[in-house]
Amino acid sequence: MPMLVGTSGWQYRDWRGILYPPGLPQRLWLEEYAARFATVENNNAFYRLPTTEIFTSWRERTPDGFVMAVKASRFLTHLKRLREPAEPVHRLLDRTAGLGDRMGPVLLQLPPNFRADTDALDACLRCFPRTVRVAVELRHASWWAAEPGVRTVLERHGAALCWADRGSRPVTPLWRTASWGYVRFHAGLAQPPPRYGRAALRSWAGRISGAWSDEDDVYVYFNNDPGGAAVLDAAQFARAAGALGRTVSRTPGGP
Repeated sequence: MPMLVGTSGWQYRDWRGILYPPGLPQRLWLEEYAARFATVENNNAFYRLPTTEIFTSWRERTPDGFVMAVKASRFLTHLKRLREPAEPVHRLLDRTAGLGDRMGPVLLQLPPNFRADTDALDACLRCFPRTVRVAVELRHASWWAAEPGVRTVLERHGAALCWADRGSRPVTPLWRTASWGYVRFHAGLAQPPPRYGRAALRSWAGRISGAWSDEDDVYVYFNNDPGGAAVLDAAQFARAAGALGRTVSRTPGGP
């Protein structure tokens, strides 16, 4: 599998004229997105978990080989704070079964005020079958002090520590905890905000290439959606990774 590069979500009105032709109806945006990108991170599921039928419709509307990562419901990560995870995890996997072979990793993004609790994280990850890839985005600094505990938990389950960028710099340790990687870009420092500069994207392409070979699966998503920044930066990042000899999935303006 090539390095899969896409955006966090696709339903943004200000992407008209950038990714979507001005006259294209919103009901066809996913088809247009999937013709230009080979992967997307579905963050709709974080706010309200769609039905199995909706996930099935997304599978039917996307081409073979398309990959949809799914951000886990905030009910599990923010309201339950990983407590009693069995039912929410089962419900998530029951619904996302509609994606079939389009299903990518599940992202667990924990709240920024969620202090380290490796026992809760371990119990939650145990609820996922080994066939499901899980990436974990940790945002409270106490998690890094919990190392090696948290690193051990992630490695034990084959879960990837989500490498995250904010302000054109890493905000997580660059630990490789799985045979595959997951990277999220939240906001750069270039103009106009929240764009990323070419130097920052080249640096990230180098970091990722240094940690994983071209045979390893790495999922890269741009979450800086305002003004189409995510679309433009994803394409620029793909070019930077390609210049380093990486095999990269399709992006707008790419080969």
